[in-house]
Amino acid sequence: MSTCKYPHLFTPIILGNTLFRNRIFASPTGYQNLNGDGYLNDGAAAYYERKARGGAASVATFEGIVDGEFGKGGATHICLDTPNIGRGLSRIAYGIKSYGAVASLELQHTGMFANRDLSFFGAASKGIAYGPVECEVAGRTIRPMDEKIIERTIQKYATGAALAKRCGFGMVTVHAGHGWLLHQFLSPKTNTRTDKWGGADIENRARLVVAVCNAIRKEVGPGFPIEVRISGSECYGDGYDLDEGIAIAKQLDGHVDLIHVSAGNHEVEEVFAVTHPSMFLGDGCNVKYAAEIKKHVKTPVATVGALSDPELMEEIIASGKADIVEAARALLADPDFPNKVRSGKEDKARKCMRCLSCFSSELTNGEPYCAINPESGRELEMKYDIPAAARKKVLVVGGGVGGMKAALTCADRGHEVILCEKSNRLGGVLRCEQDVDFKKKLDYYLNQQAEEIVDSNIELHLNTKVTAEYAKKINADVIIAAIGAQSVKPPIPGIDGTNVMSVQDAYTATDKIGEHVVILGAGLVGIELGLHLISKDKKVKIIEITDHISDGGNFLHILGLKTEINKRGLEIDFNTKAKEIKENGIVCEYADGEKTLKADTIIYAVGQKPLREEAIAMNFCAPEFYQIGDCVTPRNITSATSEAFMIARNIGRL
Repeated sequence: MSTCKYPHLFTPIILGNTLFRNRIFASPTGYQNLNGDGYLNDGAAAYYERKARGGAASVATFEGIVDGEFGKGGATHICLDTPNIGRGLSRIAYGIKSYGAVASLELQHTGMFANRDLSFFGAASKGIAYGPVECEVAGRTIRPMDEKIIERTIQKYATGAALAKRCGFGMVTVHAGHGWLLHQFLSPKTNTRTDKWGGADIENRARLVVAVCNAIRKEVGPGFPIEVRISGSECYGDGYDLDEGIAIAKQLDGHVDLIHVSAGNHEVEEVFAVTHPSMFLGDGCNVKYAAEIKKHVKTPVATVGALSDPELMEEIIASGKADIVEAARALLADPDFPNKVRSGKEDKARKCMRCLSCFSSELTNGEPYCAINPESGRELEMKYDIPAAARKKVLVVGGGVGGMKAALTCADRGHEVILCEKSNRLGGVLRCEQDVDFKKKLDYYLNQQAEEIVDSNIELHLNTKVTAEYAKKINADVIIAAIGAQSVKPPIPGIDGTNVMSVQDAYTATDKIGEHVVILGAGLVGIELGLHLISKDKKVKIIEITDHISDGGNFLHILGLKTEINKRGLEIDFNTKAKEIKENGIVCEYADGEKTLKADTIIYAVGQKPLREEAIAMNFCAPEFYQIGDCVTPRNITSATSEAFMIARNIGRL
């Protein structure tokens, strides 16, 4: 007899007439990589069905825009009123259903934010956007929705839901949160109408979303599950609070089958990292909104946000805080999370680091590349087996994040693998951050990878610096150099003083750092160190020669950083050049002249220099040679993981 460690989490639930196999739902995530013709490409079905294969009970899809003329927020949105769109939708629905999950199509309308990046097309109608009232948004005049447009919109939602059902979806998710159209009507800040559709009366402001849900019900019939997503609180000073969120939920009670409680408004920068919890927030940080709302409604309630700990998820269901837990980025980091947890292999489940690499890369590249799951965004390619590898002897040099992934991938492919790491532990330079409170998920991942290597048949050599001579003695068929980079020491007078250290050394020597600290460089590394040192009661100032923070290619993570910069009081002086380091401080050049900043410790975080020469020295020590990660060009975890996986996966195919 099997004993399930998390019985509440894996007890089925019935919504409408539909059985859901467990309480873990994949919440909506977009698939933006379009061919430019408004239709879904072949990767979309593979992307969503991968989550279903991993064990999620329901898989919600992209933002399905119900009104292509007045509801489309951007050129990459999929519009449900596009001719013949149903063929692509059906492939997604049936792909999800094939693995036993319920497919849900998100129904969306961007309201006052519609067509904001489409006006360059020329036709005047392309720039039109409607909202609750006439207002100015980013230099555009938003038209107020009259009765005709409101009725059109209600019908568009109903028609979109009917399409979803016809294409094989088993549920629809009505998005009424995060700042989109229905939320714009719900919020007293944006809806100041004086008719039956708005004003101070919550019943009036909720009238549109209730009418939408009722119209959908009429189209799809009884028993077909309708989920509605709301913001339990807008989470900023001018926005509505939890009391208003409760009032909204009470208006929806009985009109839908599931009230999905999120938080925030993505159009308000200060709460973006609440809606999409950053690494600085605790696990389950938004559960409190769902838990309170559940006390006031009879409709089942779902919670979402920073959920990747199965014990916490079980407690949420068991204690009655919510009936369902929803996960977005957690199922990008590991789509097999539900199956691993249920089968007692939770220690093998990767946990999302909440670094927002996936979201940033999706908006930039059209694919959600995860920092620790190199299969994310490549589901179509990974869906099919590749030819078995001809077994080779592979030497991996460097046991950092890239080296470990390369070694594990080679071992999975059946190669003989030798992994050498010059230090006494695996994890590389990132190990210096192991005591940083907001990097616990990173440390968890590094430990997890290291344990997998120890448990594998990989031959591991710690405290081993690989030279060309050593590499030749191994007589490997393949060498993968993943030896990383070292901190760049800026050529500033006094840089070799006893009061100066590199950012890497600073993380592991906080007891040697004085009370007043100046950090050179406002990149991600410098800022994260500054936030960490403030938590250790240091007084920190960062000086940056440019006029901005360098995001390292992860521009959404910066939003969370900015919130913490303000919260923790981290000072940054831009357009400032370090001139000379002295015993008691640092001389800096500002626009209005030189100033000396008091500093007990100066830390440089101005970049990394790749160890290219050391890597190239091994170039001809084996028939095949690959350089990966920072020893090519310093990048980020996402790049290192992806490159290591893809190169290692293809070794032995020739």
